[in-house]
Amino acid sequence: MWKLKIAEGGPLVKTCNGYVGRETWEFDERLGSSGDHAEVEKARKEFHLNRHQKKQSSDLLARMQLAKENNFDYFKKPSKNGDNTEKSASVALQKALDYFSAIQAKDGHWPGDLPGPLFLTPIMVIVLYVTESFHVLSSAHRTELRRYMYNLQNEDGGWGLQAEMPSCMICTALNYTALRLLGEEDYKGDDEAMHEARKWIHDHGGITMIASWGKLILSVLGVYEWSGVNPMPPELFLLPSFFPIHPGKFFCRIRLILVAMLYLYGKRFVGPITNVVLSLREELHIHPYHRIDWNQARDLCAKEDRFVPHSKFMDYLNEYLYKIGEPLFATWPMSLLRQKALNAIEKYLQYEDEITRYICMGAFEKFLRTLCCSVRAPNSKNLEEHLARVPDFLWIGEDGMKMRASSSQSWDAALAVQAILACDLAKEKMYTLRKAHDFIKASQLLENPTGDFGRYYRHFSKGGWAFATADEGWPVSDCTAEALKALLLLARISPELVGEHASSGSMYEAVNFILSLQNPNGGFSTWELQRTYPWVEALNVTDMFADTMVEYQYVECTSSAIQALLLFNEKYPLYRSDDIQKCIKKATSYVLKSQNDDGSWFGSWGVCYTYGTWFGVEALIAAGKTYKTCEAIRRACAFLLSKQLPDGGWGESYLSSIKQEYTNLVGNKSNLVNTAWAMLTLLKAGQVERDPTPLHRAASLLIHMQSDNGDFPQQEMTGSFMKSGFLNYMAYRNIFPIWALGEYNKISGISHTM
Repeated sequence: MWKLKIAEGGPLVKTCNGYVGRETWEFDERLGSSGDHAEVEKARKEFHLNRHQKKQSSDLLARMQLAKENNFDYFKKPSKNGDNTEKSASVALQKALDYFSAIQAKDGHWPGDLPGPLFLTPIMVIVLYVTESFHVLSSAHRTELRRYMYNLQNEDGGWGLQAEMPSCMICTALNYTALRLLGEEDYKGDDEAMHEARKWIHDHGGITMIASWGKLILSVLGVYEWSGVNPMPPELFLLPSFFPIHPGKFFCRIRLILVAMLYLYGKRFVGPITNVVLSLREELHIHPYHRIDWNQARDLCAKEDRFVPHSKFMDYLNEYLYKIGEPLFATWPMSLLRQKALNAIEKYLQYEDEITRYICMGAFEKFLRTLCCSVRAPNSKNLEEHLARVPDFLWIGEDGMKMRASSSQSWDAALAVQAILACDLAKEKMYTLRKAHDFIKASQLLENPTGDFGRYYRHFSKGGWAFATADEGWPVSDCTAEALKALLLLARISPELVGEHASSGSMYEAVNFILSLQNPNGGFSTWELQRTYPWVEALNVTDMFADTMVEYQYVECTSSAIQALLLFNEKYPLYRSDDIQKCIKKATSYVLKSQNDDGSWFGSWGVCYTYGTWFGVEALIAAGKTYKTCEAIRRACAFLLSKQLPDGGWGESYLSSIKQEYTNLVGNKSNLVNTAWAMLTLLKAGQVERDPTPLHRAASLLIHMQSDNGDFPQQEMTGSFMKSGFLNYMAYRNIFPIWALGEYNKISGISHTM
């Protein structure tokens, strides 16, 4: 049976704070009672049987374990809520808080899955295979990895970019490949799933049609040729750092991916050509391998993979580099320049590995860097340190084991604290709040990256909070702002109840970090300031994602910063007060300018307009504007009210992000997270005084969606990035209904008839 381990280290695993927030899974067949095993198997069977109707797992294995450790009866069936919504809101909140407290980890955070793109898990398998590191995966790991891939396969035989999305070439080809490397045969599998997957690949043109990132990964494996990959010259890294197209100017997420790709392209590394690899060459292509025109294959891409077409400039540049640049850099003396570039990239990658303690920012970067480390230093301690952090990304649910896109410990904990504090019942959960308080305090970054971090294109980090853990070491503006808000709100409670508060000095450092990420237009970026120009998007090589090359500004980050800085200024009015007021003025102007004509705001990190509009309205109200005085708030409320569904909820599809227009879920289904975001917006904007009926209807929906044990159902994905990438935050289904019902329940004088 699998066991979730919290805040534990291991050989070669370094930490800055005692491993706080670390989550790893361990298999021991001796663990668990027969009843525990039966419940796990029941959950697995139910997910498998319903996998085409209910695409997202409910993260049951972790939640059942945590509830048991906290002496909570996960399967209890309390009485149903009453008919009166005002009374029921209190009952629902009590149940929800009891449940949510029961799934808190011992170190104070809320562990959970964060499933992302379905190419991540197979890329991990391919990298471990190529680096001959399969020993990291036990037979139990491999069984669960296969379970996951089969469970996420679509009915047409392919795999989508995310669980709810239609099949695409990159995810289908890579999942098929990973299953073969894990021992599955090409002609059979679970209900002939391998046959169906291979048929999908062939029907869509074979793997020469795979997106650019897939071309690179399969070239490393040896089932595709490097001559079929568009040029990625490592010499780009040697450009003067002030050049707009120097990698150090790019959005850090793409920079960390691209620099590793530049290195692999420059090395033309290919792993061992095994019998399985040779077989895959036959299985994945529709033409004999030796007859494929690799020059033509460079620009092929299935329509299912291509969200962002190449610019004409990119096409011309690729032709020039392929026909002139690459032959030139392959000959002496230009080959010396290539070697110099590769040496410089090695130093950069080594620095990033060390200061992130070999965790890296996300799963894709993690395994590209593991691969690069193996290429430059096979059988080294550095490679072993990378492999020691593989468990940090592995997560198991009733759907199987997968590679999480990242983890979100700090982000979730900061939001959870605010949600609990929004409830009148929060005083009953002081033990929960105290643990969360200690976790947030322990997760703040107390130092800057070592050495000359500016030389390695890093922003300073002292005072910030990362999205995941302090060990990861990449602080984010809104993660820092939300953590600071949580600590400031907790500071209103006596130390006897929540523990010693964070020092004023640590809060000052947090404010310094937040202020440092405001751009000239007033908006806030995520990890860094914007460093280059929007026209650099013409170099987008992902095929699959938009807005990848530039660190933009976002209403979400800007709103979080406004709220945190104003809350801080109330408590510490003497510290940088002028700077804060100037910042708020510019940030508020940015928020107003970024509103859409229909009254909404686009959410870049959540699905989508309900998310962005919540942040937009919160920012304006925090800055002192009201429904009566601000046309933008009135238009935002009108927008949300126009989208309320007949059942009282809101349900926004991921297609809103892709189409960039509000799109309901299929069948006008409500989503409880979207509903909670809309409720929070309307409550903050004073909808109660105008007409509370929409709020009553929304609250009633949330209450009746609650499970008997206090949990809420896992529904569609609600996290997003780069317009076509999506995540599913498991804690959102608890945090936001609690928050919305807490704010709703505090309203006095509401009466209505159900």
